Amino acid sequence: MTGASHHGNPHADSDIPITSGDTLPGREIAEICGIARGSIVRARFVGRDFIAGLRNLVGGEINEYSTLMSESREQALLRMIAHARELGADAIIAFRFSSSTVMEGAAETLAYGTAVKLK
Repeated sequence: MTGASHHGNPHADSDIPITSGDTLPGREIAEICGIARGSIVRARFVGRDFIAGLRNLVGGEINEYSTLMSESREQALLRMIAHARELGADAIIAFRFSSSTVMEGAAETLAYGTAVKLK
């Protein structure tokens, strides 16, 4: 998605082009509909934390958290797409992900971008 269209991604149930850029090549923006956003707050799981703690002792990727964050990004993305449709958009530009800690053991993943109508 970085700098390119998200169109056709098998993981996102969408026909809405999404780009981190400010334009879509070959397309003209007719109207800005507003900021589309989708977020999810997920808590860590004690069993997952135990396994991750063991992996942390030996080093390397903590697959349990990588999977958790990947699932969170996908859910936030799908919620952003749904919000863009509610705004009447048919594309999203200037797309970004953000994450932050909400409380100990829980993090928010936010997907946001500018919802636009194309000519």
